[in-house]
Amino acid sequence: MVRRRAILAATLLGASSAAKAAGDLTRQPPVVVVVELGRSDGSHAFEPNRLRFETGRLYNLVLRNVSHDPHYFTSDEFAARIFTRKVQVTQRQPDGREVTLAEFKGVIREVEVYPGHAAEWWFVPVATGRITDLRCGIVAADRRTHAEHGMVGEIVIE
Repeated sequence: MVRRRAILAATLLGASSAAKAAGDLTRQPPVVVVVELGRSDGSHAFEPNRLRFETGRLYNLVLRNVSHDPHYFTSDEFAARIFTRKVQVTQRQPDGREVTLAEFKGVIREVEVYPGHAAEWWFVPVATGRITDLRCGIVAADRRTHAEHGMVGEIVIE
């Protein structure tokens, strides 16, 4: 069912012919993209803050919080233009292995990552567009959101 929905969505929304020919979109190797949330100096930012994806390709977006504050990766527009395969919470063990602690499936528009941890968002973009609502809505001590402190970004899906 998941496979059928992903292929149907990609076809209906005009994915490239290469993506249509790829067959089972859930079995292709993912393109790994790492985004750091926050900075170790306490400033609020996405690094990088401009992301580019292609329709029909499987991505593993690794959201790594390198700061001392929790952060959100939130975008309603992004959620509307992708098929989420899963979001998984990972933790690095003392021996260096990454262990998956939990998985979430379905429509997801916001992921919160706690300090020193990471989450992986596995998805296939199914609609093109320029997305400008990427933000972190956490409220800082000064009662302004992290987005108001500059933690915003842009996503382009081609």
